[in-house]
Amino acid sequence: MKSVSFSFASFALLLSISPTAFAESGLLFRTPAMNGTHIVFSYAGDLWSVPRSGGHAERLTSSPGTEIRPIFSPDGSMIAFTGEYDGNVDVYAMSAIGGEPKRLTYHPGPDVAVAWTPDGKKILFASPRENENDGDRFFTVPVEGGFPTRVPLPMAEEGSFSPDGLKLAYVPLFHWQAAWKRYRGGQTKPIWIANLADSKVQPIPRDNSNDFNPMWVGDSIYFLSDRDHGMVSLYEYQAKSDKIRQLIENHGLDLKSASSGPGGIVYEQFGGIYIYDFASGKSNPVNISISGDFPEARPHFRKIEAKDFLNPGLSPTGARAVFEARGEIVTVPADKGDFRNITRSPGVADRTPAWSPDGKRIAWFCEDSGEYSLCLRDQNGIGEIKKISLTNQHTFFYSPKWSPDSKKIAFGDKWLNLWSVDVETGAKVKVDTNTVDGAQNDMNPVWSPDSKWIAYTKVLPTYYHVILAYSVDSGKSTQLTDGMSDAQWPAFDKSGKYLYFIASTDLGMAAGLGGGNMSGIGRPVTSSAYVMVLRKDLPSPLAPESDDENKPDDKSKSEDKDKNKVDDGKDGKTNSKADSEKSVKDKEPPKVTIDFDRLNQRILALPVPAHNYAGVWAGKEGFVFLLEFPEVWTKNDPPPGTLHKFDLTKRKVDKFLDGVLAFDI
Repeated sequence: MKSVSFSFASFALLLSISPTAFAESGLLFRTPAMNGTHIVFSYAGDLWSVPRSGGHAERLTSSPGTEIRPIFSPDGSMIAFTGEYDGNVDVYAMSAIGGEPKRLTYHPGPDVAVAWTPDGKKILFASPRENENDGDRFFTVPVEGGFPTRVPLPMAEEGSFSPDGLKLAYVPLFHWQAAWKRYRGGQTKPIWIANLADSKVQPIPRDNSNDFNPMWVGDSIYFLSDRDHGMVSLYEYQAKSDKIRQLIENHGLDLKSASSGPGGIVYEQFGGIYIYDFASGKSNPVNISISGDFPEARPHFRKIEAKDFLNPGLSPTGARAVFEARGEIVTVPADKGDFRNITRSPGVADRTPAWSPDGKRIAWFCEDSGEYSLCLRDQNGIGEIKKISLTNQHTFFYSPKWSPDSKKIAFGDKWLNLWSVDVETGAKVKVDTNTVDGAQNDMNPVWSPDSKWIAYTKVLPTYYHVILAYSVDSGKSTQLTDGMSDAQWPAFDKSGKYLYFIASTDLGMAAGLGGGNMSGIGRPVTSSAYVMVLRKDLPSPLAPESDDENKPDDKSKSEDKDKNKVDDGKDGKTNSKADSEKSVKDKEPPKVTIDFDRLNQRILALPVPAHNYAGVWAGKEGFVFLLEFPEVWTKNDPPPGTLHKFDLTKRKVDKFLDGVLAFDI
């Protein structure tokens, strides 16, 4: 294996970032609030105001920090919000028509504006300043300034006062992963009604749903919930009758935030703003247009640093490497020359490049048409870019992998499908789909040396992985492992005779078990390496060996070594006939044949120690590389691992490289 290092500091790249279309689409408006005449919302980190009827929005704030969660005072004359003016998250207040914001909190922790008291004299905010756990507590601070006062509740995140100010509808728990749809675990969020005189609470009826964003209007508490169909919608709790009714029937995207105002409720859905009218019981969109300087979105140059280079790949000879860098595809030399930007597509996200085995082209996924396509271009960046449309499903695509003959590419998508596409004709074939609930896009396809087979992994209902082989000629997949262990990371030997993989019977190794619930936390994870003999007429590469004394007639065999010499007619030099024939055969890949009959009887354990292996790659013929991570680690991401090299001929394993990170695989 060639050792190559690339110095990124020498190839700093300047990219022109084009303006995006988000200002025109109007689908990034957040946390709206409204008074009798206007709506204020957060957009691009600032607060904007627009008439309730819609139209052109005006910017109210313009600091480099972020301003979010505007809340109108009861009389609609002022706005409280959460801002970052002085490098910290604090509560601010200002006039509803704009002006200089007044800072009201000064604690170094984050203080988040929540609501106004009904008399308009104080602002309720959430802060972790006096909590020893991960949650927040409620405090009030005078709008004229002064020291905060704690609300007598042990934990609180969101809330709304009753009209008389004696009670508070609030959410006591925080949800650590707010976008987890249909979550029904221990952190589902209830809404409680607290009597502030004695801190007694009464829950709003629910069945383990996620209820949040309470708004107390008259005798009703309006709130957002995913209690029906799993889609977040708007509900009303009638306190006197103790009944709940759904106000907006939602079978689409979630409602993200809402705020009550005179005559209705303004809410956000997929970045758009809508008003629910109390009188008619209907919702109407608010058409908003925005214009501004947006310095972060205007074309500018950005220096590309080493940390910006992602998804690396080598050219076949190792002379150059290809990377994704801030949405561009670039190549850099190992020794001499300059970097090459082969895409030059500012404003377009180009992802996951892969160099063809013949060295001629680079493939990647591009989205200049609004949906991802498979793009190909000559590695020198000259000529037109060829684009292959993929599926009609709106999805993301992952990890293009060339076949050794450079004629096909295998890749996965977000719908857990594995695809193969012919790069000349654009013909696509769906190889397989992971259909088990909770499966991930981890099929790890690998091509056989003759480009006739794709080996890949799939999840069973037991959450163990199995290895399958897809025949390009027949279009059928066949399961190779029995599913009694968690088998992953197939890799064809360059000879085409063997298939390497790792497997584990540890509980912690199975997808969704050790990696997903408490049964595997803290348990050592180990797997072993195996080799599968693909043809039934091949001998075992690990058959027992024995040292013996040479027989007397063995010496005569060495005298025959020159019998096959042939004269090439050049300077009297000779080459062996075998070498001459071998040079011709090397031009053609070995034919791979898989005899499925009794294949499980031809699976052999490699003589390597059991470790927590997380990757397998074939080197030259008879060599395989195994990536080892520690069996137990405490953080989310594994620490640097060790790459081992195993020689099948010598039956010997050696440490090859230390300090391999997870993203290197």
